[in-house]
Amino acid sequence: MDLRHLRYFQAVAEELSYARAAQRLRIAQPALSRAIKDLETDLGVAVLERSRHHVALTPAGAVLLQETVLLLDGWEESLRRVRRTADGEEGELRLGYIGPPTQPFLGRLLHEYRARFPQVSVHLEERTPERVWEMVARGRLSVGLTRPVPSHTALGLRTLTLREERLGVVLRPDHPMAGQPALEWKSLIGQALVILARREGASLHDAILAACRQAGFMPRLAHTPSLIGTVLSYTEAGAGPGIVTDSVVPPGSPLRFIPLTPAAVVPLVLVWQEDQDPPPVQRFRELLSDWNASGQLWLK
Repeated sequence: MDLRHLRYFQAVAEELSYARAAQRLRIAQPALSRAIKDLETDLGVAVLERSRHHVALTPAGAVLLQETVLLLDGWEESLRRVRRTADGEEGELRLGYIGPPTQPFLGRLLHEYRARFPQVSVHLEERTPERVWEMVARGRLSVGLTRPVPSHTALGLRTLTLREERLGVVLRPDHPMAGQPALEWKSLIGQALVILARREGASLHDAILAACRQAGFMPRLAHTPSLIGTVLSYTEAGAGPGIVTDSVVPPGSPLRFIPLTPAAVVPLVLVWQEDQDPPPVQRFRELLSDWNASGQLWLK
């Protein structure tokens, strides 16, 4: 017995006519009659009462019809789910991300993704850059939006650079240098600076120190908090200038972001495992790439 036998039986049971069922199935009536006989032989019971002018369900046949409808409907839904999964329309997307650099676009991007693929279950985890890389490498996350980390090449992950974010200084509007269109790194000599702790973002922390050394000085650090938002809060409170990337100062903030020269940048990248690249991740990457190419990621 196979699904074909059940489909043939369902057609006869619903039409109560071999001729109409054969026409509906587009098969010859003798082949249909043989299939029903084979089904009854396999089951060991009669499912149809038939005469020259009459077809009716036996009690066993009535039960079989109910079960057949449920089984075939479930099978069709299973096939649809298989096809949706293959097309990236169903499954799971476990996304790790770093907070402030992704705030300008992540909510909008995920809204579009969910609208296109409503059957995909999306799980979000905000982590440090190092932790995002580690969790993607171990398969606990399927994709990550993060910074490069010192050990990233050893992890063997694929990357897509989304943006080279420029470093700059954030100042209160009443700071003497707040009116400048750009500032040199060496203008920060002697300033008590606020930057992100290295344990929370090694690539950003190291890029800031490297730019200061290139300008001929070692920075004096007033605070090294664990969150970029705290860097901004310290600066707004008057603790000293903060050094951040150009994406993290929210619209409407009272702080001024001023680019530093010579320009220094920190990349924002997408990371994933090449050998664990299910369709939902592929569709997310395609959408992200399209948005990045069209400039939608960075709309204010």
